[in-house]
Amino acid sequence: MAVSKATEEKKPAVKKTAAKPAEPAAKKTTLKKTATAKAASAKTKSSPRKISAEERYKMTEVAAYFLAERNGFKGNPVEYWEQAEAQISQLLG
Repeated sequence: MAVSKATEEKKPAVKKTAAKPAEPAAKKTTLKKTATAKAASAKTKSSPRKISAEERYKMTEVAAYFLAERNGFKGNPVEYWEQAEAQISQLLG
């Protein structure tokens, strides 16, 4: 029995020493990544980029083209344009 107790005592001691250094290192990197991610998201949310009228026009133009293409270019171009404007307005807010 003395041999089994010695064996049992050695196994937990090895596992504990191997596991302890790895856990704090993982937590530190996780905290750093989380803090960096929060800082980055805070910057993008606080200052949204404004879209110029020309960029909005181009976005509407491309959206109207794809709407027309999906319909086989069989509809009214004005209707495609109006649908595209509605989509872009919804996306940009």
